[in-house]
Amino acid sequence: MKPLRRLTARGREETHRVATPLELFFDLCFVVAIAQAGVQLVHAVAESHAGEGILNYAMLFFAIWWAWMNFTWFASAYDNDDVLYRIVTLVQIAGVLVLAAGVSQAFEDHEFVAVWLGYAIMRCALSSQWLRVAWSTEGPERTMALRYAGGVLLCQVGWLGLLILPEGGRAWLFLVMALLEMCVPVYAEKDHPTSWHPHHIAERYGLFTIIVLGETIAAATVAVKSGIQENDALGELLPIAVGGLLIVFAAWWIYFVVPIHGHLRSNRQSFLWGYGHYFVFASAAAIGAGLEVAVEQAVGEAHLSTLAASAAVTLPTALFLLTVWALHARHFKVGLAQQSVLPVTALLVICCTFLGDLAVLAAGLVSALAVATGTTLTARLAAREARESAARVSDAVV
Repeated sequence: MKPLRRLTARGREETHRVATPLELFFDLCFVVAIAQAGVQLVHAVAESHAGEGILNYAMLFFAIWWAWMNFTWFASAYDNDDVLYRIVTLVQIAGVLVLAAGVSQAFEDHEFVAVWLGYAIMRCALSSQWLRVAWSTEGPERTMALRYAGGVLLCQVGWLGLLILPEGGRAWLFLVMALLEMCVPVYAEKDHPTSWHPHHIAERYGLFTIIVLGETIAAATVAVKSGIQENDALGELLPIAVGGLLIVFAAWWIYFVVPIHGHLRSNRQSFLWGYGHYFVFASAAAIGAGLEVAVEQAVGEAHLSTLAASAAVTLPTALFLLTVWALHARHFKVGLAQQSVLPVTALLVICCTFLGDLAVLAAGLVSALAVATGTTLTARLAAREARESAARVSDAVV
């Protein structure tokens, strides 16, 4: 390993491109921040402050997700694995840990100093990487890198409003700044797109989805364990545990059933797909928070109704199903029957909200049924195509 080398683009057609140990470590550290946001969302919903809790969760999750996404796409195009690159990446990891430390204060006291500082550390480190690219390249690529570096730093200045504005104006600032952040890549790459690797990007997003779903299982398991130990409520919690497990298993199956890297061929496709994963990751993490809320409500420790506790699970589950369908599942489905499976399942999951104590179990069974239905339809289509292919070959021989 060299201490320092030119930070130039890697090839989009590079073979055997896989996630590096540093990228996996990066993901695991980001999940720490996601877990903290999930814990605070549980507390807010359980105390009947769902509206405020969801807003804070959306804002903080955007900061976590956006920093992760920017690093992921940058690394896909420019990871040269020299010593300086590794050190700057570790600085970004330190930034997300600072952000994670400030999550509870942001939720409870609306104090965003630690969150802003952690985000600033991550973003300044990323800007330094883009400046390295500008130093190592020339022409349109250098202009693109400078646009990225400048855009990231200017947006970071804009986020200072979270520390200055009154609470009533922060939601509007978040909306404006989130839109500006998402415009930076579009503007920066309008003349020269980065050479991100489709298979590598698909793998990185898939791995992060697995990690988030794993965090969901871990959070729900701890909640069920505590409920059983402290309240001896196995009968009340068993349907939630089974239903939650079925939901997470189905979410994994549905996400990975299609080879999405073949669809990522242009910047237009990649921007929509990459940005849309905000809802995939946020809803997947929120499922775990919802399961915790359902457990607390079942043992009498939450100040909300059974309907509200059920909605905390079914609504993010439905959002996950719809988003995965919209982003990539629909591109691989043939015919009305296959296209309808996930949207109909999302509607049925929402209807499960009104089934009282069995809502989570019913939502899990519906999700599992969707997997079985989709698998059956795909198998039937493959068998029909095989028969038609064989018939064509037979006719050609005759």
